[in-house]
Amino acid sequence: MRPEGYDYDTHSRLAGPLTEPSGGPYRVQYTSLLSSEPHRIRAILLMSLAPILTAALLVYLVWPTHWVEREGGDEWMVGLDIAMLIAIGLIELFMVVNVASVAHATLVARDPVPVVPEPGTRVAFLTTYVPGKEPLSMVRATLEGAVRITHTGPLDVWLLDEGDDEQAKALCAELGVRHFTRHGVPEWNRPKGVHKARTKHGNYNAWIAMHGDEYDFFASVDTDHVPLPNFLERMMGYFRDPDVAFVVGPQVYGNYHNPVTKAAESQQFLFHALIQRAGNRYRSPMFVGTNNVVRISAVKQIGGLYDSITEDMATGFELHRHRNPLTRHHWRSVYTPDVLAVGEGPASWTDFFTQQMRWSRGTYETLLKQYWKAPFTMPPGRLFSYTLMLVYYPMTAVNWFLGILSCVLFLWFGASGTQVAASVWLMLYSDAAALQIGLYLWNRRHNVSPHEPEGSGGLAGMAMSALSAPIYLKSFGEALIRRPSRFVVTPKGADASPDRLLTFRIHVFWAIVLATSLAASVVLDHTHAAMRTWAVLAMAIALAPVGVWCSTLLKERRERQTLHRTARAVDGAEPALATSGAGSPVSGSTTGGN
Repeated sequence: MRPEGYDYDTHSRLAGPLTEPSGGPYRVQYTSLLSSEPHRIRAILLMSLAPILTAALLVYLVWPTHWVEREGGDEWMVGLDIAMLIAIGLIELFMVVNVASVAHATLVARDPVPVVPEPGTRVAFLTTYVPGKEPLSMVRATLEGAVRITHTGPLDVWLLDEGDDEQAKALCAELGVRHFTRHGVPEWNRPKGVHKARTKHGNYNAWIAMHGDEYDFFASVDTDHVPLPNFLERMMGYFRDPDVAFVVGPQVYGNYHNPVTKAAESQQFLFHALIQRAGNRYRSPMFVGTNNVVRISAVKQIGGLYDSITEDMATGFELHRHRNPLTRHHWRSVYTPDVLAVGEGPASWTDFFTQQMRWSRGTYETLLKQYWKAPFTMPPGRLFSYTLMLVYYPMTAVNWFLGILSCVLFLWFGASGTQVAASVWLMLYSDAAALQIGLYLWNRRHNVSPHEPEGSGGLAGMAMSALSAPIYLKSFGEALIRRPSRFVVTPKGADASPDRLLTFRIHVFWAIVLATSLAASVVLDHTHAAMRTWAVLAMAIALAPVGVWCSTLLKERRERQTLHRTARAVDGAEPALATSGAGSPVSGSTTGGN
């Protein structure tokens, strides 16, 4: 359900009022975010200076005259110095790429001009259900929202039920929703491929095979997303352009009372408020499965939704490589900033880490399995845009590893790839960091979330991005060794996974590595303020989710004790407290459940 007190109506019309298309063949029109900005000079300075100063820091650190020379030193120490220099260079290079990507997105970001939908189009509204993994009450809320959607043409609402559940069928009959299941059909439940069993894309592809020819488009949301009544009204107009394959909107989380969920939504700010809008410049924003409308003929042309752990991104990538057979133009996509569905985000650290693991693994799979085809089939601008989006996860993962490696090399062995004046380094680093933060904060004015307060700095989102790096590294390692991945339905509602100390095992591992390295530097007298500062910061990042979890448990325990004392004072009796298997009055987290 959507929480009360948020202006969803205004945020569902962020792209502007609906307009009538001009005469002649229709093409989607766009407005630049920068062109409507009254303080463009300030933005241009931030966009220019942030990457320039970051690049200057890179050049300064790896300048040949700053390389460490060990006269008469051991060869193995020289090798460690070289490794240290390479690590420093790569860390700074990735930082330049990241800052340049944000600056580029700031420059080219644009919104589509909404137009009135063409009347008479046949639309199927789809959502899926996995019995036992998703509460039926959540499915009801989604379907109740779907039947309220307005559309100037035939519209059927479908539930794609993985288990042929009797309660689900009864719900569909009650709401006037059509029911579909592939349960028990061998050809639609394969070990792999477009009809892979127990996957979202396999479920959708089975429906397309059976009913796709009855419709022109399908609209869809994840089971935990409640669509707004104007969902189709705000998306369908762009399909007047015959080359538009899909339209997507931003993802926002309605269970905003939860601290993990709040931070998780804030973390997505750059992608949904800026990067996707930059994708509009190249007519190729990424396909997001949480809420979208798809031209069925386009997805059938590529053989259905792509077999991937992140089927949405992989499918969009394939569509953008292909051409519309009727016009011979490459298929296009549109991102609208209109918030047209409100969903549920991860409500525990366990579910958040699982989500980040799946998203990053899907990106690595696209890079390893699909990206090599793009230079031969995708326009250069579109390839450039996709490259900037796809390199985020691997760069973040490798940067975390290189940062830890550089700490270990210095704190344990005294390796030092470069020797620079501390005052110059501090000046360049602080100025570059200030400009990067300034650019980020300036872009916050484009935030599409109806939940975050106006003027919010998004610090929680920045923190979530930083502490996700160890997860991305683990996922990257599994992708490189080709460890099999599987689709996992993120638990919803009261079924959110409980947090335990084991949830944070990856972060605790890296914290132990850093702590022992700091202790070794004291014993071995390997003293350098910058390296020790970085090690302490990295350790704080690694332990931050553990600290938040512990503070949440303590807060919950205090609340229980307060309720206990209040009940005793009122009733004069000892109330019974729910206990875990271990007898503790506190189990899991504020969002957990067994």
